[in-house]
Amino acid sequence: MKFTGKIVLVTGSSRGIGAEIAKTLADFGLKVWINYRSGEAEATAVLEDIVKSGGEADIIGFDVSDESAFVSAIKHIVSTDGELSYLVNNAGITNDKLAIRMKVNDFMSVIDANLKSTFIGCREAVKVMSKKRFGSVVNISSIVGETGNAGQTNYSASKGGVIAMTKSFAMESAPRGIRFNNITPGFIATEMTAVLKDEVKDSFTSKIPLGRFGEPKEVAEAVAFLLSDHSSYITGETLKVNGGMLM
Repeated sequence: MKFTGKIVLVTGSSRGIGAEIAKTLADFGLKVWINYRSGEAEATAVLEDIVKSGGEADIIGFDVSDESAFVSAIKHIVSTDGELSYLVNNAGITNDKLAIRMKVNDFMSVIDANLKSTFIGCREAVKVMSKKRFGSVVNISSIVGETGNAGQTNYSASKGGVIAMTKSFAMESAPRGIRFNNITPGFIATEMTAVLKDEVKDSFTSKIPLGRFGEPKEVAEAVAFLLSDHSSYITGETLKVNGGMLM
């Protein structure tokens, strides 16, 4: 794929889908900044994998829900590499329970980690990218941000908010040459889904027209497309990567 810019930050990229996004973007020739909050060893392993494959990367540890830390991290990246052309807001958490048992702190912890952090990243990206009137941001939402899900009122609200917020950023930033898009993964084969019981996996799979869970690589390549020059006339859109579970 063709990329006009060079530098990308992927939040929450020490494992899972984020790690695969980092590796895939490095394979396409971008220098990737791998973000982690507590998994420095895992982030280092991703870095080593990228370097072994001939790619370029660095690691940067900070909590995405900490505004000052996020702002400082982006300033450090720009100071180090001279630019930031791409951002993938991937970091997020879950804290599942029925709404009737969910305390406000349970709700807000997920909103802060998933929605507030994405807002901070998008806002700071606009500031940096506006200087050269070019940039592309992909926010990782979720299928439950479109459908809702029992036991995930907080997570659904955070991811639904990301979808709507991305459209607003896209509208405001289009005159500056900056694009914003969403991806909503469905059920993806990661460490989180690996622990599910077989009968639970079978129940989910039966609802997926393609008859299987997705692979992290399939999400990563969709991210690469939306960041790249090949999607230069796409902004404010939500790309579903869910095997047809929601059409």
